[in-house]
Amino acid sequence: MAPVAFNDSGSVNGPADLDFTKFYNVINGKLTSTKVTRHGVNPATLKDLPEVPVSTREDVDAAMKAAEAAFKPWATTSYDERRKLVLAFGDEFERQIGSFVKFLTKEQGKPTHLARLECGAVQKWIKALSALDFEEELISETEERQTIIRYTPLGVVVGIVPWNFPVQLAVGKIAPSLLTGNPIIIKPSPFTPYCGLKLGELAQKFFPPGVVQVLSGDDNLGPWLTAHPTPAKVSFTGSSATGKKVMESASKTLKRVTLELGGNDPAIICPDIDIAATAPKIASLAFLNSGQTCAAIKRIYVHSSIYAAFLAAMVAFTRTLRVGPGTEDGVALGPIQNAAQYEKVRSFFTDLENDGSKIAVGGDGDGEGEEGKGYFVRPTIVDNPPSDARVVVEEAFGPLLPLLPWTHERSVIARANSSKMGLGASVWSRDVERANRIARQLDAGSVWVNAHLALDPRAPFGGHKESGIGVEWGVQGLRGFCNCQTLYLGRV
Repeated sequence: MAPVAFNDSGSVNGPADLDFTKFYNVINGKLTSTKVTRHGVNPATLKDLPEVPVSTREDVDAAMKAAEAAFKPWATTSYDERRKLVLAFGDEFERQIGSFVKFLTKEQGKPTHLARLECGAVQKWIKALSALDFEEELISETEERQTIIRYTPLGVVVGIVPWNFPVQLAVGKIAPSLLTGNPIIIKPSPFTPYCGLKLGELAQKFFPPGVVQVLSGDDNLGPWLTAHPTPAKVSFTGSSATGKKVMESASKTLKRVTLELGGNDPAIICPDIDIAATAPKIASLAFLNSGQTCAAIKRIYVHSSIYAAFLAAMVAFTRTLRVGPGTEDGVALGPIQNAAQYEKVRSFFTDLENDGSKIAVGGDGDGEGEEGKGYFVRPTIVDNPPSDARVVVEEAFGPLLPLLPWTHERSVIARANSSKMGLGASVWSRDVERANRIARQLDAGSVWVNAHLALDPRAPFGGHKESGIGVEWGVQGLRGFCNCQTLYLGRV
């Protein structure tokens, strides 16, 4: 299918590539703007990006009305037809992926090679989710009755997307919502609205009006969406603090919620690992996206017998990581995405200085961009801080990593599980039997052995404790967009 284009009235008028110079809301199949606009900034240069709408309550009401009208027709469209359209949307995204990659680096700040990886995951996620078996389940059958479980669409969905992976996580909500028969309204982060708006624009070629809508806005928009009486579900990815507010707001109308929240992922390093091979992997996974990844490694527990050697290897590799604008060759870490997060990360350095903690490499410093501009933080390793230090117990969401020694297996498992978070964890050892035994004792939604962040869209992803409620992806994630219905059907 050809891509979408719009005329001045906001109606579809023929094929064309997306224009990444102008950005609009997508409401009821049309592109709309607002009297008040705002703009993001490129976090590597602090230069202004294009204007985007600041949605009003009237925009929210219009989108809700359109989504509500679209619900029944879309819900009664066959699963095969919905899947066909979702796959076509993914194919067209793939054709225009270059424009998304370029602007993702500009608005989010991540290096171009990571932007390619994020955008490249879109088609993988769409194809994998579309291939999942979502048939009715026959539970029992007698001469008199069949007992069947089926999953029916909930209704209008609100998808709230964070700024760290704005493309992949938006599609990770759009695809399952549409496959299961639910219209969705996407709210991109105010810090990274651009690619999300273009995803909504692209979707108009493939889906009826009201099925996919995108609203850009300020801090008022999220509460308006979550408190609105129309949606049946809110799918939120973001911080635990904001997730609690979303849940409180949604509870007033008993909306279903899926909350994918923060993490403080431990990695347990056993004494038998290959230090030279493992240390670079651990550092790369911890500093990925400048540490702005909810399920990245955040705490590293290294067996005391290899602690000094492992720390030295980590430091040596970290010194090779180049920090700078994501558009430049060889850059491993881009900037922190926004000013508020930048100041939060820098506040950890103040605490480290006050605590007298030993920084093995990195540390606070000036920006690495042109003329000192940009929200840059050097990748930093803290050598054996106190177990109650802020850098250990809180998620910095930046390139700041504590290493801590351990001796006894039972103790390190307890330390790894001591966090109020429980998103991911990993164990690293040549003794796979031992690693698997430790892995089964860790309180986290995803646990890896000799890997971390190796996600599979066919498997559910979610957190324990304050890292979330419900799961995304996999069959279990699809079911989260549905009512479960048991049918006790008579037989002739």
